[in-house]
Amino acid sequence: MLIHSRDKGFIHPHSSEITPRSVYEGRRDMLKLLASGVAGAAMASWAARDALAQAAAPGKLPALKGAKSAVPGAQTMEKLTDYKDATSYNNFYEFGTDKADPARNAGTLKTRPWTVEVEGLVKKPGKYDIEDLIKLSAQEERIYRLRCVEGWSMVIPWVGYSLAELIKRVEPQGNAKYVEFVTLADPKTMPFVGSRVLDWPYTEGLRMDEAMHPLTLLTFGMYGEVLPNQNGAPVRVVVPWKYGFKSGKSIVKIRFVEKEPGTAWNKAAAQEYGFYSNVNPNVDHPRWSQATERRIGDGGGLFAKRHKTQMFNGYEPQVGQLYAGMDLKKFY
Repeated sequence: MLIHSRDKGFIHPHSSEITPRSVYEGRRDMLKLLASGVAGAAMASWAARDALAQAAAPGKLPALKGAKSAVPGAQTMEKLTDYKDATSYNNFYEFGTDKADPARNAGTLKTRPWTVEVEGLVKKPGKYDIEDLIKLSAQEERIYRLRCVEGWSMVIPWVGYSLAELIKRVEPQGNAKYVEFVTLADPKTMPFVGSRVLDWPYTEGLRMDEAMHPLTLLTFGMYGEVLPNQNGAPVRVVVPWKYGFKSGKSIVKIRFVEKEPGTAWNKAAAQEYGFYSNVNPNVDHPRWSQATERRIGDGGGLFAKRHKTQMFNGYEPQVGQLYAGMDLKKFY
């Protein structure tokens, strides 16, 4: 209850063309459920099992089967990153600054009970219980790239629905120009909250048109399973054309505001991390180039083969018009 898609010429593959995990074997069954109207019950049963998820071994989390997305640009032919790599090489500073820290330390996070408060310049503010948030709209599977500012990238099958579905439900007021996301900051379950590396709680933000774009995903699962703690359980945002730190994890508040909100990394080092943080090979981080990237799982570590970084992470055909006429070196 409510408590109140890669480069130009983008190819949309058939499910048979994507190398799947074994959990995807039930995809056709899920599509039948969607057609028969039973999918809501299936999602509800998944939500009830989520309390058991964090005690399960990697790759053994409760199943979450989403329909293949029909959103243009939401699929890619690229090889999926191995689940083990995607869940053991993470940025989540609430659990430590080393890439392996979140997987080691995030087991302390309690994802039930969990509510997400919607507040600010909206006609229908309120608190959503996580199960109700999950059931708000039909889930989809979307295979997106994740590109991080440090120069590494992954290809992950996420499960969720367009953030726009929630935004439309809460009816933003005309002066709401930005959406701010606030991550949980609980020192009892997040051992590095309170460290001086960032200003807590972790906050991120999007311009309203960015938040409303169909590719912006409110995310509850990955690889056909619920989100592991280290990947942002129980709910996160995924914005595939921006650097990974823009996709807020473990969200507890969504605020609609008139002025550009301060964001965690921009407040920590504005000269290095701009508000927009769009993937752009032509705008280097002050301490390293963004012209190339290395794919996690390719082997070779720091000496792995590097690939050319694509503008907007390969989603330029879908999102380039959002920034028409903007100086992308000034609004980095």
